[in-house]
This record gives sequence, C-alpha cells and structure tokens, in this order.
Amino acid sequence: MRIFVGNRLLSALLASAALVATAGFAEAKTVIHVMHQGDPGWVKAYGDVATRFEAANPDVDIEMIYAPHDAYNEKFSAAVMAKQLPDIMELDAPFLANYVWSGYLQPVKPLIDKDLLDDMTDSNIAQGTYPIDKDLYAIGLTDSSVVLYGNKKYLEAIGARIPKSVDDAWTREEFEGYLEKLSKLEGVKWPIDTFRGYGIKTEWITYAYGPLLESAGCDLIDRKTWKASGTLDGEACVKALTMMQDWVKKGWVVPTSSGTNQFYAEGQPAALAMGGHWFYAEASAAMKDNIVVMPLPKIGDKGVSPNGTWIWGISATSENPEIAGKFLSFLLKDKEYREYAKSQSAYPGLKSFAAESPLYAEGGPLAVAFEQASKTAIARPPHPAYPTITSAFMQAVDKIFNGGDAQEALTAAAKKIDEDIEDNAGYPPFDEQK
Repeated sequence: MRIFVGNRLLSALLASAALVATAGFAEAKTVIHVMHQGDPGWVKAYGDVATRFEAANPDVDIEMIYAPHDAYNEKFSAAVMAKQLPDIMELDAPFLANYVWSGYLQPVKPLIDKDLLDDMTDSNIAQGTYPIDKDLYAIGLTDSSVVLYGNKKYLEAIGARIPKSVDDAWTREEFEGYLEKLSKLEGVKWPIDTFRGYGIKTEWITYAYGPLLESAGCDLIDRKTWKASGTLDGEACVKALTMMQDWVKKGWVVPTSSGTNQFYAEGQPAALAMGGHWFYAEASAAMKDNIVVMPLPKIGDKGVSPNGTWIWGISATSENPEIAGKFLSFLLKDKEYREYAKSQSAYPGLKSFAAESPLYAEGGPLAVAFEQASKTAIARPPHPAYPTITSAFMQAVDKIFNGGDAQEALTAAAKKIDEDIEDNAGYPPFDEQK
C-alpha cells in the first residue's frame, strides 16, 4: 500500500514546522483522489460526505477533484495523458464500455459492501456492467429517465387525454395533434420544450432524443454487426429526424436561444416539456398542482425511454482500491447524502433508496418514470466507440434542426462512426459480437 502525504496535511505540517521538529514524526495519511462533476449542490453534498468519512477514518484524506460537466471528458483525457488517473472517478454510464476497453477501470464487486451490491436495481446493474465479461465496473445511488411533463391547464383547454401509465402513452398521431392544437392556444408561445438549450456538449440529444427515434424504428448503430451505415442513415432514421425537424420548422419547439426553463418560467410559455426526472423538483415547486407527468409518447409500435446516469468506478491504477471501495460504500449509505438526493427528485438505483423515495412509489408523481425503467428503458449502445457514436449523432441532429438535409447529415455521421470502428480494428473482442 502506497502512503501519500495529503495537501491538507502538508499545509498543516508547514504551518507548524517548529512543533513538528520537536514532536519528531508526523502521522502520514493515505490519500484517495475522487474526480467528479455536478452542480454546486451536489458538489457540496460530495464534499460533506468526504468530511464525514475522514472524521470516521482519520488515517485517510479524501481529495475531491472537480471537473465541469461540459468539459468532464476533456479533463479526464488530460488525466489519462498525464498518467494521473484518480482513485475514484464519476463517469457517465454510456461511456463505461470505452473506459473498461481502454483499461481505465477495475471490477468493483470485490471492493463494495455486499449489501449494496444486493441492493442494486436491475437497471443500475445494467448501466455499470461491461458487456464482454459481464462484470460490474461501476455503481451509483441513482439511475435516470426522461418523461413528458404537461401543463394541466393547457391540456384541459384542448381536451387532451392524459395518460396514467406507460401502457397508455400517447401515440404519434395524438402527440402531433396535441402539439398543433397547443400551437394555436392563447398563452402558449411554444407547444414543447425539448431542452435544445442543453446544446451538443452534453449527452442530452443522444440520451433524450435517441429513444423517440428508436420508438420510430431507428437506432444509432446496428447492435449486432456494429455498423452504423445502413442503420443510422437508413429510411427509419431519416423519416424520424425529418419529423422532428418539421416540429422545429413549425415553431413548436423552444429554440436554443430561449434557455431551458420555459415550461415553468413566468407566464409558462411552453405547454409541454420532454425533461429529465431531475427537472421535476424545480418545475413542481413553481407550478404546484398545474404539472402532470406522463410517459414519453410512442412514435412507432413500441414505447422507448432512456436510462443511465453518472455512476462511480475505481480506476485500474488505484494503489488503494480497498480504501476507495470503502469510501464508495460509505457514500452510498450516507444518510445526509441520500436526503439531499431525495430533495433533487433523484431516480432510485438502489432498492432501499426507492423505498425511501415516495415520489417514485405507486401513486407518486414520478411513478410513471419508474415504470418506464422496467417496461421501455433501452440503454445507449454499450460499445467502446460510443464517444464517437454520440458525438457524430449529436452533430447530425444539430445540423438537421438548423435546417440541414437529414439524409446527408445522417450519412456523414454513420460514415464517421464506421471509420472510427475500422480505425480501431473493430475494437476487439467487440468485432466478434455478431
């Protein structure tokens, strides 16, 4: 076990050099570096857990390394290039296959408390599992989903049917019919906010729009042959993206320039919002009983919803993996951390956390979101080329929404993805997964 002298301890030693000289030896601490992202509330929650862990384990320093959400992967790449991987890293679930294939992560089952492993939901296990060896490489308190939020007053004004479960989600005909009616309703500036304001530097477009396209028979890549050409630029995808482009052309969608809170902003100018579960806390606080939560619409024959969120892995280069696992187990069980997560309408990834979360229980306002996890959730393609897949797809969607030709944009994206896979010789052993 390698022993580090942590920064905080080092500062303390320098400030009391005379005392150290007379005392003889200072106690060294093991330092665990934790790289993470998150808004200020989550950053504080992680920091508070680290402080409590240090109090309970006085021989360990937890050094939190913050990276902005939009620049997280760039900062992680810089750490890789500098050969300074943290002991623990937060990672976006669809990137897990790339990280494991690249040798950055190690299996966590031997390092995490067994009661936590037994507590994981199936969806949480799926988002942390590497498809080649079926081993678990990451764990989290939470998972995620996207639902369709509605302004009850507007929906009642147009006589819209309000679905109560995944099984009676709106069809495409209903969805587009309601969008058209809402576009003509007094008080509604935009029928729907699809959160274009998140831009193309996050996972939003692939995460949230991908399921609508999959519902229409499209996919980002053929998940057996791992070829994008013929699938991403196939007829189903071209038609689906042309459909969404048409919504934009008609002025039904909140534009990028108008931000991401038009659903509950003053005057409530957007009637619907295709938003993440995390959006509920803010929206419900502003709209009270005027908010309804519905499943994502079925564009084709089946309903599809997303899953996957930011979860925690232990790097393959960590020289203190047992202590890293001990900290993660402490984090996932920490009562105050869980209370903060509940206040943010966090989506349960542990069964015990689900039991503590009345929002997601049967009859709860987000019950339909939790129902989607077991009935319609489909993970993003679990392949090492995923960073290229999502980047190419998001750029294509951005071009299409800004008036570009759908066939041309998707063909260029598919070609870029296939070239990346060919450049890496099929990412063996993924090339054998036919």
